[in-house]
Amino acid sequence: MGAIETDIVIIGAGPVGLFAVFEAGMLKMRAHVVDALDLVGGQCAALYPEKPIYDIPGHPSILAAALIEKLKEQAAPFKPVYHLGQKVEKIVPCDSRPVPCEENELQGAGHRAQSTGFTLTTSAGTSITCKAIIIAAGCGAFGPNRPPLAGLEQYEGKSVFYLVGRREDFHGKSVVIAGGGDSAVDWAISLSELAKKIYVVHRRDKFRCAPESAARLKALADSGKIELVIPYQLARLEGKNGQLSSVVAATLEGEERALAADALLPFFGLAMELGPIAGWGLNLTQNHVAVNPATCETNSPGIFAIGDIAAYPGKLKLILCGFSEAAMAMRAAYPLVHPNEALHFEYSTTSGIPKMSI
Repeated sequence: MGAIETDIVIIGAGPVGLFAVFEAGMLKMRAHVVDALDLVGGQCAALYPEKPIYDIPGHPSILAAALIEKLKEQAAPFKPVYHLGQKVEKIVPCDSRPVPCEENELQGAGHRAQSTGFTLTTSAGTSITCKAIIIAAGCGAFGPNRPPLAGLEQYEGKSVFYLVGRREDFHGKSVVIAGGGDSAVDWAISLSELAKKIYVVHRRDKFRCAPESAARLKALADSGKIELVIPYQLARLEGKNGQLSSVVAATLEGEERALAADALLPFFGLAMELGPIAGWGLNLTQNHVAVNPATCETNSPGIFAIGDIAAYPGKLKLILCGFSEAAMAMRAAYPLVHPNEALHFEYSTTSGIPKMSI
């Protein structure tokens, strides 16, 4: 099978990547989206789908999963093609030619090469050719920091989980939550509404979370809705065929407690890495991709970075800033896709939603 052809490839299907699909469509550019996760939505879908977000314009509060659904709905008229569960492993420029540099570009004065296209190859063997690439990969590939417990692998995905997809899955169950950060505290509070029993295992009596959350956790512990197991750490797991029967916690002195449990939720943060992105020849700064703040273009012509992975002076890691960067990057990419057409700025109230020819 030959390479798929499209205008734009967006790497990352999180909220910023999804909005980039919309911005591409508004400029009549076709988009394919590649993401290492098996679902659309990035961290919003994988890590905190039922947590509220408060800084999305027009939404005083919106659940992360609901935001993703709205963004998918907004992108849908432009018929994006999603390639999920695969990583972009290789990018090869199709051709290049020298063009004058703009004064405000990262490369400085003189001439630089402007790519006439790229061929991308994914871990699933998918080959896609395009005119421009938009990296919207958050902070790159991410995965959970796993607790060092013997036999952990046999329980993962069955009774040990690093994220909560649906709260209902824990209805009536005894759940051990390990960790002392926002995720551990927030989910302990949330799941206390429907779980049979919630234990929170933490090595200290202080939690690294918002003061309001810490106060709510203490109030729930005082009322008996949550049991704080402190100062303890995870020691070992007991169970059979991937199903936990108990989680054993221990103090530094070796004193142990066996906590009857149906599920363990260890929240020890995420391990972030750029993965294949690190080998693409892009200018990197502290594991982020340096871009021109006026266009979001990287040092490699035709490749742009937006959202949390993009770095420039004054950068704010907010979803709403990523939305703005998506709009700027798509307008900067337009001449690569439509080299003989002038781009005239129009408001969406004037242009409406253009029809896409696929």
